[in-house]
Amino acid sequence: MLSEPASSGIVDQLVARTESFIRDVVIPYETDPRLGPHGPSDALVDELRAHARATDLVAPHLSQDLGGQGLSHVETARLFRAAGYSLLGPLAMNIAAPDEGNMHLLAHVATPAQIDRFLRPLAAGKTRSAFLMTEPADEDGAGSDPSMLKTTARADGDHWVIDGRKTFATGAEGAAFTIVMARTEASATMFLVDMDSPGITIERVLDTIDGTMPGGHAVVRLDQVRVPTDQVLGEVDQGFRYAQVRLAPARLTHCMRWWGSAKRAHDIACRYAVKRQAFGKSLIDHEGVGFMLAENLIDLKQANLMIDWCAAVLDTGALGTIESSMAKVAVSEALWRIADRCVQVMGGTGVTRDTVVEQVFRELRAFRIYDGPTEVHKWSLAKKIKRDHLEARS
Repeated sequence: MLSEPASSGIVDQLVARTESFIRDVVIPYETDPRLGPHGPSDALVDELRAHARATDLVAPHLSQDLGGQGLSHVETARLFRAAGYSLLGPLAMNIAAPDEGNMHLLAHVATPAQIDRFLRPLAAGKTRSAFLMTEPADEDGAGSDPSMLKTTARADGDHWVIDGRKTFATGAEGAAFTIVMARTEASATMFLVDMDSPGITIERVLDTIDGTMPGGHAVVRLDQVRVPTDQVLGEVDQGFRYAQVRLAPARLTHCMRWWGSAKRAHDIACRYAVKRQAFGKSLIDHEGVGFMLAENLIDLKQANLMIDWCAAVLDTGALGTIESSMAKVAVSEALWRIADRCVQVMGGTGVTRDTVVEQVFRELRAFRIYDGPTEVHKWSLAKKIKRDHLEARS
C-alpha cells in the first residue's frame, strides 16, 4: 500500500495549488450558515470536497494506489500546514481528524477486503469514520490511560459481541463506520464496526469549546453489538500495539494542520496591528504589541522545526512515540500562546467572531487536551528519563 515519495517538484506544485485553493475557494465558506455548533454539516463538507476533487486535492498525501501522491511525512507536513490556513481546509481536502488517522491505520493493518470495503470509500471522501477508544470518566473508563478500558468484546461463533460506552467519539454522528477498541481475553482488540449496526446508540453530542469537526464529539453506547470476525482489525489482542501505529502520526498531523490555523491568526493580528492607530502611532509600533507579534514569529518557526524533525523520524520507519510526545507538547503549547497573543493584540475585536481568530483560539485551547493532554505526555517523557538514567547506571 506504500509507494515512493513524490518528487520535490510535485510537492511544490501541490503546496502552491493548496494555498490557492484555500485562499480562493475555502475561506469564503467560513461564513456559511451550515457551520453549526457541532461542526459543518455533511452537505457543506460534500460541497467543499466537490471543489477539492475538481482540483485533484482530495487526500493527496495517501499512496498512489489510493489516489494520492504517496507523500512522506515531511512532505505531508508542508501540505497540511498549507491546508490548515483555514479551519475548513483539512475537511475540504479529506485530511482532517479522525478520518486521516484512520486512513493511516487501515493502510498499515487492514486486510485487502477491509481496504476495499472501508478504506477506499473513506480515502475518496465518500464516507466519514470515527474512532472509539475514550470512555466516560464518571464510569472510570479509559481516557489518557488506555489500560482502564471497560468496553468488552467476547467471541460468539463467527461474531464478536461488543458491550460498552464511549465518549468524545469525534464524528460518530454521520459516520459510516468506526474503529472500536475493546478489551478481549488477553488484552485489547480493534474492530471495524458499521455505525448502523443494531445496538449502537448515539446518546448525545457534547457541547465542547471547539466546533470544526463534522458530527462533533459524541457519547456512544454499544449494547451487544455483533461484529463479524472478518471485521477484526489486525490480530486479536494487538489493539494497544496498533493504537501506537495510529496515535503517533495522528498527533503530528494535528500539529501540522493547526500550525496553519495559528499562522492565519497571526497574519490577521499583524494586519490589524499595522492598520490600527492608538496614542499617535500604529499598534505594532508600541513595544507591548510589537513584541507579542515578534514572539509569535519565534513560536511559529520553532513549532515548524519541531514538526519537521518528528516527521523525519517517522520517515525512517520508527514509531516515533517519544518524538511525537515531545512535538505534541511543544507545538500545542506554542500554537496556544500564538492564538492567545493574537486575541490580546486585537483587543475587543479579538473576542468577536468578526474574524476567525476567536475560533482558532478555541480550537487550539482544545488541542492542548486532545490526543493526550500536555501533562500526560510530560509524565511519559519523565518516565523515559528515569528509565534511561537507571539503565545507564546499571
